[in-house]
Amino acid sequence: MKQHLEEAIGKFEVSYSVITPNTDNDLYSMLVDTASQQRDQETLEKYAPLAEQQAYQYDHVLYQAIAHRASGVLNRLKGQYDQASVHFQKALTLFQGLETRWQIGRTYFELGELAREMTDMPSAHGYYSEALKAFEAMKALPAVDQVREILKSLD
Repeated sequence: MKQHLEEAIGKFEVSYSVITPNTDNDLYSMLVDTASQQRDQETLEKYAPLAEQQAYQYDHVLYQAIAHRASGVLNRLKGQYDQASVHFQKALTLFQGLETRWQIGRTYFELGELAREMTDMPSAHGYYSEALKAFEAMKALPAVDQVREILKSLD
């Protein structure tokens, strides 16, 4: 997936006049969202700043939130927990304003991962519980099962 998105970005950079200005924004957001889920630090380091820049340039709130969550994942992978928390909270606020339940659930999940890594189990439990509520409301069963397993392991 990463390779295909990077190839698409390269093609669009060569023939930028043929596409809408927002196309690179779409590609950067997809790329960093995929890299976040795969915990791909190298890709996040390369593209998260570009995704954030594009999202703010085009005033695209959803992509701003995705970029913040991606930066939060990158900061967490690098052990920069305070910065990760700031990015995750920004992402959560933006997603809540948009009422995007899936994205809210994913961001709570990332906050749970951060809290668990910081050995703050009460906060981790709370964040995972919020993620579970969001996923259950949508009947997103694979995500529900994943979060339930994590919550069991915390008890």
